[in-house]
Amino acid sequence: MDYTNAPVAFRILKALRYVRLYGPRRTLVKIKGQYHMKKRPNPLPQMSTGFAANAKIGIIGCGNYAYSNIAYYLHKNHGRVIRAAMDVDINKAASLFEAYHLNYYTDDPSKIIEDPEIKLVFVASNHRSHAEYAIDSINADKHVHIEKPHVVSRDQLNRLMAAMRKRPEICVFLGFNRPRSKLFNALQSTLHDQSGPLMINWFIAGHEIPADHWYFDEKEGGRVLGNLCHWTDLTLHLVSLERSFPCTIVPSTPQNADSDFVVSMMFQDRSCATITFSAKGHTFEGVREVLNLHKGDVLANLTDFQSLGMDVVQRRRRKRSIFRDHGHEANIMNSYACLEDSGSVGEEPYYIEATAMFFLAIKEAIDTGAPVTLTQADFSTG
Repeated sequence: MDYTNAPVAFRILKALRYVRLYGPRRTLVKIKGQYHMKKRPNPLPQMSTGFAANAKIGIIGCGNYAYSNIAYYLHKNHGRVIRAAMDVDINKAASLFEAYHLNYYTDDPSKIIEDPEIKLVFVASNHRSHAEYAIDSINADKHVHIEKPHVVSRDQLNRLMAAMRKRPEICVFLGFNRPRSKLFNALQSTLHDQSGPLMINWFIAGHEIPADHWYFDEKEGGRVLGNLCHWTDLTLHLVSLERSFPCTIVPSTPQNADSDFVVSMMFQDRSCATITFSAKGHTFEGVREVLNLHKGDVLANLTDFQSLGMDVVQRRRRKRSIFRDHGHEANIMNSYACLEDSGSVGEEPYYIEATAMFFLAIKEAIDTGAPVTLTQADFSTG
């Protein structure tokens, strides 16, 4: 929904609600992000080399997420560390350049990838280009943070893994932010003390988007890869990679459904999970998500990454964040750390492959309407 065209009263109420959910500073940058997407600087701003002499970060893809999350948190925590921004729409690159005082902007990705001063590239472009830009960045000896999904096909995954194997010294990070949420970490810590399989149920109410939205382009992976991958990845974190495969995936949704999905999974350790993703109308408070699970003596409920309830036999634990914390800041800062800590390491190659194989298998199950079994033999890494 384009909030900039909504009635004034709606926009005011939306802003006030978001202040309560995210705080005033975060709400302000979200509002600016809406206008950033429509900004058309005329004339385009002049380049400068005086803003950030020691900046080492490049951003490829300057949409709302890059503006209101990646650039925002980098600037908030470390100042002017972004050297350059690229977007195929030069207006978006120029807008981000102006807002965060970069050295330059461009619509040519090779300028970012070939810039010797840039050591870390954040890739936040359209989905089918993520892996391509990441592979080029790795081959240019740059660390890379790839927003979700990191691939949209098995071919891209194979080529990404091959590039990583050739340059094991390069750190590769993924844009799955929710595993770094403080409440999710608190839940994981409690579950660590329990044994046995899990029963997991996710319910997500996502944004309604128009039928002509680029997310629905098959080459972009659709909403399974564009949205559902967040919760497929979280499910693997809950079960753990060591106990996940073989995994059988069973869809309970119309064949080739493009927005509303129900999918069930049974893992190697007999853990079971169901993910329901619904996008039937406008969600005033953004994406809504509820997790209910049971493992051992733990019954837990995580709501909107703001409140967590855990019952462990007679003990009741309740945690609540002042604002919603989806782990964006922690995840982006974790990637930035590779520039300041020589001991920093990226994601494990096996995890990068496994989480991709998992969401690709789920997409296959939903697209075909048939069960899919993913086994260890399907992987190239171990």
